[in-house]
Amino acid sequence: MTYLETTAEFYSEVAQTPEVGLCCVQSSPLQLPGLKIPQQMQEMNYGCGTTVHPAELINEPTVLYVGVGGGLEALQFAYFSRRPGHIIAVDPVKAMREAATRNLERAADDNPWFNPSFIDIRDGDAFNLPVPDASVDVVAQNCLFNIFEPEDLTKALQEAYRVLKIGGRLIMSDPIATRPIPDHLRQDERLRAMCLSGALTYNEYIQHLVHVGFGQVEIRARRPYRLLDCQSYKLDEPLLLRGVDLQRVYSTSGSCWVWSSGNSGAASLSVAGLPKL
Repeated sequence: MTYLETTAEFYSEVAQTPEVGLCCVQSSPLQLPGLKIPQQMQEMNYGCGTTVHPAELINEPTVLYVGVGGGLEALQFAYFSRRPGHIIAVDPVKAMREAATRNLERAADDNPWFNPSFIDIRDGDAFNLPVPDASVDVVAQNCLFNIFEPEDLTKALQEAYRVLKIGGRLIMSDPIATRPIPDHLRQDERLRAMCLSGALTYNEYIQHLVHVGFGQVEIRARRPYRLLDCQSYKLDEPLLLRGVDLQRVYSTSGSCWVWSSGNSGAASLSVAGLPKL
């Protein structure tokens, strides 16, 4: 069984039997006026941050959400794009697609403004996104890409680059390792599926984005995610994973690396001028 098959099996299990806090940080969903989140959907909040930033979702953008989960962030994106098919949610796990569909039907009962037709749930994966080139304004993923081996991460980023319009945005939330994760953990496929052993260091993570060709990288937030202790994970010293929310812009212009501090320790970084692979 490959690590991707192990991951699919794991998420099939938690789609059928949700377990609160099973693999990710439990944070309160974004609060939006007139939006009620069904309890089951909230329990399936398997993300490590947020990819929904209201100030940037004007003009009803077309959003491609990779890894639908319980449908929570797809529903939040639909709050800003209330037209049929404007939110495309892709997931390779049948049980997860079915669970998200049920949760969205419950959401329609609780939210008069919402119609499940706003969200088009499709069978697919991050390496073969089922949409045409340059067809979406936003690609978003929450706590998925950290699971991928480096070569697969590159493939997923190239696919996101392919489907984005110029000026479109890739919005990601992932754990980042404060130092390289030892091989004995990286090779544990179950821990990788649980978003505990596949994280790259910050420099490694950014380099993948740079080489694919994204023109600007902005760090939105950083927060503690998990502390891997010595006894449980057979480490010489504890290893901290941080959750990082980032946005990347598809740009053809050149620039340099520019840092600036923001609120709560956040920072922004501009990176451009590198060719698309």
